[in-house]
Amino acid sequence: MLWCGTPRLLPLYIWVFSHWNIGKRIRSRAIPYLFSIMDLTVNIGHLKLKNPVMTASGTFGYGEEYSEFVDLNRLGAVVVKGISLEPREGNPPPRICETPCGMLNTIGLQNVGLKRFLKEKLPYLRRFDTPVIVNILGNTVREYVRLSEALDNAGVDGIELNVSCPNVKKAGMIFGTDKKTLAMLVSKVRQSVKRAVLITKLSPSVSSIQEFSKIAEDSGSDAVSLINTISGMAIDIETGKPKLSNITGGLSGPAIKPIAVRMVWETYNAVKIPIIGMGGIMSAEDAIEFMLAGATAVAVGTANFANPEATVAIISGIEEYLGKKGMRGVKEIIGGLNNAQSYNNLNN
Repeated sequence: MLWCGTPRLLPLYIWVFSHWNIGKRIRSRAIPYLFSIMDLTVNIGHLKLKNPVMTASGTFGYGEEYSEFVDLNRLGAVVVKGISLEPREGNPPPRICETPCGMLNTIGLQNVGLKRFLKEKLPYLRRFDTPVIVNILGNTVREYVRLSEALDNAGVDGIELNVSCPNVKKAGMIFGTDKKTLAMLVSKVRQSVKRAVLITKLSPSVSSIQEFSKIAEDSGSDAVSLINTISGMAIDIETGKPKLSNITGGLSGPAIKPIAVRMVWETYNAVKIPIIGMGGIMSAEDAIEFMLAGATAVAVGTANFANPEATVAIISGIEEYLGKKGMRGVKEIIGGLNNAQSYNNLNN
């Protein structure tokens, strides 16, 4: 919740009321901005977020790493990096390289493993009034189920199934691109998760994102998140060698945003469950574009590397946008592209 008025707006307050007869159009747009309470809350399943901005898995560590720069209480949710049953060292360096309008990474899902996460990382996150969503990965359905049960029993707010990472040789990819396997995985995990919200992170490397999102919904997922990185590679022309140790990696950043926005829009027209949009969100304008396409919430990823305070800047930018449009809540823009008449009224 935010009070939109500030002392700097006092002259505008006076002008609006002293020119009360100037017309309904000005008053109808100015007054909601000046005097309403901004409602930024959104719901992902039964989980209520204070605002629609969360972090993308793998770009924000376990939250503590960014706490020096970001008040974690300001975020809609913290999505921690992917957790496996056992610790993983990841791929050898070089694991990251910059590309035009983005970056390639082949971290290899390095993480501390389930036991250390529960013992060392989760207690820190519980100090904050912000939901914790844990991204999980496994080589078998049984591994996903064991992880989900343990995290659900530990009281995390959400579990995100990582079935879409393109930069690993084993974990996840087959689940994200095969319809029957994806359906089996989501349904099995659904049976093991009683309290946490279940989110399926969809792969962009499929023929029809609508079909796979519908499978996730029908199999019991409370929400879907998309898109993950897109497989790519880069070559050093001086050495003739790949710039990444794993040769290929996941492309993220502004370069993939148009693809991500399109897939969010297609998914919005295929399912009724909430969508968490991601892929190249660097600013509030980017986040709003995703929400107009149908995303209920957004996850900020690569931007965190360029600006550790990107998430809070995006939250403030969304507030400002809603105020300028004379809107009382963020829910008014969700799916705005599909409600052209309503959205056009904002510009009349």
